[in-house]
Amino acid sequence: MIDILLPAIWETLYMSLVSTFIAVVIGFFTAIILIMTQKDGLTPNIKLYRVLDVVINTLRSFPFIILMIVLFPVTKMIVGKSIGTTAAIVPLTIGAAPFIARLIESALKEVDAGVIEAAKSFGAGNFQIVFKIMFIEALPGIISAITLTLITVIGFSAMAGAVGGGGLGDVAIKFGYYRFQTDIMLYTVLILIVLVQFFQSLGDYLYKITKK
Repeated sequence: MIDILLPAIWETLYMSLVSTFIAVVIGFFTAIILIMTQKDGLTPNIKLYRVLDVVINTLRSFPFIILMIVLFPVTKMIVGKSIGTTAAIVPLTIGAAPFIARLIESALKEVDAGVIEAAKSFGAGNFQIVFKIMFIEALPGIISAITLTLITVIGFSAMAGAVGGGGLGDVAIKFGYYRFQTDIMLYTVLILIVLVQFFQSLGDYLYKITKK
């Protein structure tokens, strides 16, 4: 059982952490563009904002299992195959990026407009306002957004097992469902709960540190 579960845990962590990292990078810069180009942003550009808004809403409307199947050709083009642990990172990233972009955008919107206006009056440029003021002020909210995204991706990675993505979801389906080994099914559920609790606790700890 250990020989089955340990590789699955590693595959789940590998898929979840790598795809979350890439999604956060994409989502962060997307959120910055959204914040800057919105109607009352630093550099308003309504057309660009609406295009990004539609793209994000479209990607978020796809159930993950359908998105993964739809992206099979794209995944194969990027990593050379459409199934497997590494292949699952592509749809996981594309599924998580618009989600984290919205969350980070919301966190940045919470920054007090008075602080931004004060920075402008002191001659701060857009780069300084975004990265030295808005980012610092919104950091606790951004950490919460990353934590929520990682936990969501862990759930997505379990679904990826249904279509050959590997990880704990794959073990639960192959052994727990098809072979009626309820003990393995139970262990996979417990491990997923422990992983979620661990990352949530870590995220809460980092949130408290940055909130001070």
